[in-house]
Amino acid sequence: MGCRALLLLPFLSLGAATTIRSGLKTLGSLHMPTNPTSDPAVANNYSVLYFQQKVDHFGFSDTRTFKQRYLIADQHWQTNGGSILLYTGNEGDITWFCNNTGFMWEVAEELKAMLVFAEHRYYGESLPFGEDSFKDSQHLNFLTSEQALADFAELIRHLRRTIPGAGNQPVIAIGGSYGGMLAAWFRMKYPHSVVGALAASAPIWQFEDLVPCGIFMKIVTEDFRKSGPHCAESIRRSWGAINRLSSTGGGLQWLTKALHLCSPLSSEDISYLKEWISETWLNLAMVDYPYEANFLQPLPAWPIKVVCQYLKNPNVSDTVLLQNIFQALNIYYNYSGQAQCLNISQTATSSLGSVGWSYQSCTEMVMPFCANGVDDMFETYQWDLEKFSHDCFSQWGVKPRPHWITTLYGGKNISSHSNIIFSNGDLDPWSGGGVTKDITDTLVAINIPGGAHHLDLRASTAFDPSTVLLSRSLEVKHMKKWIADFYQNARRQS
Repeated sequence: MGCRALLLLPFLSLGAATTIRSGLKTLGSLHMPTNPTSDPAVANNYSVLYFQQKVDHFGFSDTRTFKQRYLIADQHWQTNGGSILLYTGNEGDITWFCNNTGFMWEVAEELKAMLVFAEHRYYGESLPFGEDSFKDSQHLNFLTSEQALADFAELIRHLRRTIPGAGNQPVIAIGGSYGGMLAAWFRMKYPHSVVGALAASAPIWQFEDLVPCGIFMKIVTEDFRKSGPHCAESIRRSWGAINRLSSTGGGLQWLTKALHLCSPLSSEDISYLKEWISETWLNLAMVDYPYEANFLQPLPAWPIKVVCQYLKNPNVSDTVLLQNIFQALNIYYNYSGQAQCLNISQTATSSLGSVGWSYQSCTEMVMPFCANGVDDMFETYQWDLEKFSHDCFSQWGVKPRPHWITTLYGGKNISSHSNIIFSNGDLDPWSGGGVTKDITDTLVAINIPGGAHHLDLRASTAFDPSTVLLSRSLEVKHMKKWIADFYQNARRQS
């Protein structure tokens, strides 16, 4: 089983890692709307702009450039005492992330902030070589986190030069998932450009052996175990059922029909089928939100609980078990009732750039995953770097550098940095590779019981658990302190 899941979250305490728990004090001055929709109506409230970026920031002979797209919203921005919140775009269309990051829109007035959403190179419209950008490894050679961070630094420099009043204001980096990793790394590598970073659901330690390779699958399994009796056990037993049913031509036909697949299964497709099903469970764990949402797919509130209603009895025949698995899969792929059949080649919205991420995971973003089928509900899968490298070379003509990210960004040796908030929900499987304990007084962890993948960055709703409301309040208090410190230091130097 491969793992293509995309990456893709004052002070109560500055000491031990802050775990937000129900009933902890009051929310303070942070005011959040309580409309029950999960996506704010912001589509027409920003300007779409483009900035000419260098294709290669780290060489001098290559003078090629491309247009980086970015979005700006300045309705609440004030030149006197204001700030700039920069969303460090990740692996997808920036307008999609903009519309799914309601937290920034909700705190803009309180922080007198200009909002900037910067698109990551090779995603959305920011394609260095247009339609040829994914043609081969030579065209993809400039798709790296280092180049993306340099893009953000150059964009900030451009904004400071060209927008009156922005030149002497503090900038805070904000991102979720891979974007959260970029926000943290941006503060580490360009501390003069941003005063701090909010890194939500950012698995910056999901590399090499910094965390156990099976931790992701264990958290997914725990989510399903808690959401329904025998749910995880039903899924664990389904792999054997698939193997047995797919061993004959008649079984393959039955599986195709029972799972309502768009294309007939062959014996060669079974590994892809199981990977597709596995990735569905991973995605459900990431987006187990307390309300209806449309992030990876249109889904009901607490979707794993809904799914687990169909998986209560593992001790049934193979055919009944797989019919139940279909009902569970159908919640994820057809909650809207619009799908005519299920396509095993797609598990998430097309707004995510799966092609670009495939290349990134084959170069520097090498995250080991494994499963043992005992501590988790998946088929046994050993992390095999040699096989992974071979597959990457076959697909892209490149081989991964598994040690590069830790060499570049320090792995767990990051205590010399400052002003980074690492937020993680305990339902989010990526939290296993995240920072969940304070490292210093200014490298702080906020842990959110009942929180899924960067729930704290999403728009507020009436259904949010109190834990996420408290986490947002704490995040804003940190940011206010960074802004106040910036202006206090500026006055000292003037």
